[in-house]
Amino acid sequence: MDIRQLTPAHSVSPQIEPDDVPALAAAGFVSIICNRPDSEVPPGLQSADLRKAAEAAGLQFFDNPITHQTMTPEKVEAQVAAIAGAGPSLAYCASGTRCTVVWMLGAAPSTPPDELIETAARAGYNLEQLRPQLEALHRG
Repeated sequence: MDIRQLTPAHSVSPQIEPDDVPALAAAGFVSIICNRPDSEVPPGLQSADLRKAAEAAGLQFFDNPITHQTMTPEKVEAQVAAIAGAGPSLAYCASGTRCTVVWMLGAAPSTPPDELIETAARAGYNLEQLRPQLEALHRG
């Protein structure tokens, strides 16, 4: 697994597998957020498969599949709610980029754009191109 921490309570990663879930629980995560649509993954990696593994390990599971085209304000708010109510959480998608983008958009109203962009960069995601959108969302 390639877990990348964004905040003390939230990390992102590329696609995980059901066999990874016990290690995530052992690492202290209490919830998993799926940001990857089932249409992108083969059988065995569908959200239902990960949900089953998460629940078997005592973890919460949130299904919030997004693409760059479907990253609506409602999907961003669902992500914010999942992160806020979960304790240490891990969101996954194909590479972790979408998870990072949706986290940034959700955090933008209360977090300066520079801080969000620097956090993403430390995690290995160059998302400078989001600056105008983050600035528009930031309430200062």
